[in-house]
Amino acid sequence: MTTRRGPVLACSVVGAAVVALDGTVLTVAQPALQRDLHAGLDQIQWTSTGYLIAVASLLVFAGRLGDRYGHHRVFALGALGFAATSTGIALAPGIGAVIVLRVLQGVCGALLQPATLGMLRTAFPPERLGTPIAVRTAAIGLAAAAGPLVGGALVSAYGWRSVFLLGVPPTLAIGLLALATGKRNPRPQVERHALDPLGALLLAVALGLLVHGLVEAARPGGATTGALACAGAVAAAVTLARHERRATRPLLPPELLRSTPVVAGLAVLLAASAALFGSLFVTTYFLQDVQGLDPLGCALRVLPLAVLMVLGAPLCPPLQRRFGPRRTATAGAALLTLGVLLLSRLDATAGAASVGTAAALLGSGFVTLLVTATSVVVHRAPEAHAGVAGGLQQTAMNVGPALGVAVATLLLARVPLGGFVPAAGAALPALVVIAALAVPAALALPGGGADRRRTRPGPTSPRPGRRPCVRS
Repeated sequence: MTTRRGPVLACSVVGAAVVALDGTVLTVAQPALQRDLHAGLDQIQWTSTGYLIAVASLLVFAGRLGDRYGHHRVFALGALGFAATSTGIALAPGIGAVIVLRVLQGVCGALLQPATLGMLRTAFPPERLGTPIAVRTAAIGLAAAAGPLVGGALVSAYGWRSVFLLGVPPTLAIGLLALATGKRNPRPQVERHALDPLGALLLAVALGLLVHGLVEAARPGGATTGALACAGAVAAAVTLARHERRATRPLLPPELLRSTPVVAGLAVLLAASAALFGSLFVTTYFLQDVQGLDPLGCALRVLPLAVLMVLGAPLCPPLQRRFGPRRTATAGAALLTLGVLLLSRLDATAGAASVGTAAALLGSGFVTLLVTATSVVVHRAPEAHAGVAGGLQQTAMNVGPALGVAVATLLLARVPLGGFVPAAGAALPALVVIAALAVPAALALPGGGADRRRTRPGPTSPRPGRRPCVRS
């Protein structure tokens, strides 16, 4: 394997962290952006929705592009495009330009994200993927935790445009690094898979409508539009399934879709991300609207979640080697479910210790599931389909949060008076059920740690370090 692992790991970690940071700092910057550009609330919503739809609809196709043309090239294109669109947003004269550039930034993010995993799959042996994926996960957790603090400081000091310039230097640097690394290490000769443009279009329509429907369902008064969009997504998915069965070179490789570990890993990620982000959505309203905390106080209450994600990620690979993915992920699913359950029992008088304990359980459970399930999905995918596997993983991580927030919003709307108090509402109990769905999915992952696969010396085998006894 000729690829230099250090630059590959640097590109993967920085690329994933920048995307995570971009999402969190934008949330902080949106009110100032709205005031400065005299935009309506629906226009501000589309700065997030347009990006999310573009990313979710193109992730798998972008992964296939990486499999065909090389992950370094696709990653470099995505990173350099991300830097260019970020610069454009910082210089945008009006809200219309911001929305268009955010959609283009989503396209670049879709190119970048699957390649962060595809490059790792081609650079590291399958049995050593756990550690780089854990480092990548820890960087994502750190970026997500630092985003509100960094974004708030930048907006207060320099205005909303500064948060978009924040990601330009790192994405420019890793884009150039990926180009240089790709030139020094030519892509191995593997079968050049067809792109299946019709399959890519149908999948993009299905995922785009699904994400749009979930986002609309979470918006006040958007339930009908959301339901219609989700129905369109189902129709597009059915058409896609029929096309893929007939296609000679389908976009979604049958060996991936028939792989129980891959499907189970994706199900784990979908359920876990839906439960986590839906719970955080409800908890944020509870802490700010019911308990009267400001955004900083709210962030400090749930800080144990980010801390456990950063500190827990490096511990996950040894746990997988010792206990195997199945038991490791099952324990993570149990911790996540327990964390959501504790949140669902909070009343209006809940203190910092109760919230912090639940947040710590959420962080430890989610990071265990994220590292373990991602390792299984990427590990079990053939190298020729590493990009598609990375695209599917990222798709689950984009659809899950939208699903969790949509479920929480719809149930909060049904209990308008006490719904923001977890113990009086239906949203968090429903999210407990979603979190619990990760348990059977985790049980379908491969079992057995690496230590169990070691063979003990047989009666006729010499022990390591000793010469065999040879009689004269």
